[in-house]
Parts: sequence; structure tokens; C-alpha cells
Amino acid sequence: MLNIIVLNGPNLNLLGVREPEIYGDQSLEELNEKLQELADDLKVKLTFFQSNSEGEIIDFIQKNRNKADGMIINPGALTHYSYAIQDTIAAIKIPTVEVHLSNIHKREEFRKFSVIAPVCIGQINGLGYYGYAMALSFLADTLNNKEE
Repeated sequence: MLNIIVLNGPNLNLLGVREPEIYGDQSLEELNEKLQELADDLKVKLTFFQSNSEGEIIDFIQKNRNKADGMIINPGALTHYSYAIQDTIAAIKIPTVEVHLSNIHKREEFRKFSVIAPVCIGQINGLGYYGYAMALSFLADTLNNKEE
């Protein structure tokens, strides 16, 4: 069974409360529950993690690098400046998809640039929960086909 990490960065624990006009009214727990339902259908094990700390995110990725087949990451604001997370993803060589709930290209100028994207196999933004679902479906399909 595939194991995929779903990692959420700073302030994503406030989903449903934080700027719902941008991020929606769904809580992180609700998003994770819906994603788990999809994972069950796809026969994929998910490991969820959220932290507001860059160091904790790096430690989690490193600690789980040999247990995970793929990773979905929404680095939050760390997207725009965390070369440390970029280096970690590059070092572990786990297929990673970067996801953002909002359309980062329709927002403030600084949000349009990701230092994480160059070490990911793809980036999905602006589709809310469906971005996570698409990333999960893509990773499950890609990784299962790789094993055959």
C-alpha cells in the first residue's frame, strides 16, 4: 500500500476561520477527512502533519523520508522563502506535489513566486480541496504505475 504524506504549513490550522473569502470555510480537519475518504477509495495510506514551524516541518519530512512514497505539501507562506524546505525536498527525492487552496497568481505579488515548486513534480493552486484531491489522485496513479 502506498503511503503519502499530506503536509500543511503555517496558519493552515486556522482554515475555516482565517479569511474564508480566500481560503474557504472548510476546516483543516474537514479537508483531511474528505481526503482520507478519497485515499480509502484509492487504497492509499495518508499521514497528515501540520506545523507553524519551519524546523518541525523539515524534521517531519526527514524523519518520514523512508516511509513515504509521495508527498503533498502546502507550505503556506513558507512557499515564498523557505530554501531550507526546498533543500529538504530535493535531498529526500520523494515525488512531491505543491498545493495551494487559493490562486496564488491572482494575489499579492510576493505570493506568485514559489521556491518550493522547482523541486516538485507539479503545482496545483486555486482549486481549494480539489487541488489536494487532484494531487492525491495523480500521485496514487503515477506511483502505482511505476510499481508495475
